[in-house]
Amino acid sequence: MDAEERLREAMQKTEVVRPPRGRLATFGSSTIDYYVVTEMGESMSVVRDGTVHAERPRIVTPYYLLHLEGFSENARAYLGMMAEENPHEPGIFYSYRNEPSSVNVVSESLAIVLGNLSARLDAENNPLSAIMQGTEDMWDLAVMMFIYELTRSALGGNVADMRRQGLLARDSSGVTDSVRKEIELLFAVVKEDLSRASELVTELNRWGLYQEYEDRFLSLFSR
Repeated sequence: MDAEERLREAMQKTEVVRPPRGRLATFGSSTIDYYVVTEMGESMSVVRDGTVHAERPRIVTPYYLLHLEGFSENARAYLGMMAEENPHEPGIFYSYRNEPSSVNVVSESLAIVLGNLSARLDAENNPLSAIMQGTEDMWDLAVMMFIYELTRSALGGNVADMRRQGLLARDSSGVTDSVRKEIELLFAVVKEDLSRASELVTELNRWGLYQEYEDRFLSLFSR
């Protein structure tokens, strides 16, 4: 069995058994506690727990994403095409940080462990907690699939919230009001701490706005 076949088989055996009851916050960060349960034998299971930190969703455009680091050549080519067609079409960018915590081997079957965990989380009434079932050799696949589904389920509600606040409306430059506000916040930060000027320059370049703000940026150093 080649790597792709193994991955597809693992995907078929991986599922979110108990999804979060709540969705990601639109105007703040969210923390989701998760459990991944895998089977080692007929009466032996492994329980891994951790936390996924979802940063506040940000409004971005294809042009902005094209100037982010970390994309493959193929992904960058696709973003380049999108940037040509709709350079300022707003979308939402989600950023996550995964923090695995502990691993416990339990002398119980997979079904029993899943049932006990689900009952416990119901009793705790934490709307941002989840349980996944995965395979032992690719247990972290469950976390990736969970994050994907989490994003997809949150997208519609987050977009609606942002539209109600007028945050997806664009000015004549194709830049949204929320982006302008973030840039203003960065200017305020750099005014107090010039060592963070590179963050402001990077953000302005990602939006293609450096020339527009150049004089104002340089004036920060003429005090």
